[in-house]
Amino acid sequence: QVQVEESEGGLVQPGGSLRLSCAASGSLLSIYAMGWYRQAPGKQRELVATKTSGGTTYYADSVKGRFTISRDNAKNTASLQMNSLRPEDTGVYYCKVRGVTKLSTEPLDYWGQGTQVTVSS
Repeated sequence: QVQVEESEGGLVQPGGSLRLSCAASGSLLSIYAMGWYRQAPGKQRELVATKTSGGTTYYADSVKGRFTISRDNAKNTASLQMNSLRPEDTGVYYCKVRGVTKLSTEPLDYWGQGTQVTVSS
């Protein structure tokens, strides 16, 4: 089994900062990528940022220049530093891990339970 755990989000004022962390554990043999998604009320889940084990990063246009994703490949962890937060950044943030286990011949996606981030004054 694979476990994906996110740190707690929180309530932040507009313009503030927040850092989310994610840790993957369990029967993973190899992680291809770790990333963050978010889902606002009434909207579909969207990709925020992702980083491959090789270091390639991707950011949604809406967060470029404000969010930074980092990874520690040795520890199977990822973090999302969020600066200059806006009310539209509000949502449930999910960590996703794409990896291979002993039971899977192809990489599969494993999700955390999500953590609420609210940006409001």
